[in-house]
Amino acid sequence: MKNYPSNTTRQQFELIRPALENFRKRTKPRKYDLYEVFCAVLYVLKTGCQWRQVPGDFPEWRSVYNYYKIWSTKAEPTADSLLEQVLKKLSLLGELTKDVQL
Repeated sequence: MKNYPSNTTRQQFELIRPALENFRKRTKPRKYDLYEVFCAVLYVLKTGCQWRQVPGDFPEWRSVYNYYKIWSTKAEPTADSLLEQVLKKLSLLGELTKDVQL
């Protein structure tokens, strides 16, 4: 997979991986790496492209869209979706490490 500006790092993704993996019960093995699916969702959110225009080095657009639908569903109208929760967590992580030299 190409390194797009919208991608998150693997280290950052490992902080949110458990939430994404455990959101729905798995009935069969995953076909795609969740990191690549999540980066594809970030690509669409950042660029505003249509789902069918997701670059070919990401997983199939239909699969990415299905994950997006699952992750963006709200249990209650006032509650945050899982996608909103993990994006906030990544945003807070970015704010905390912005001024820190690693």
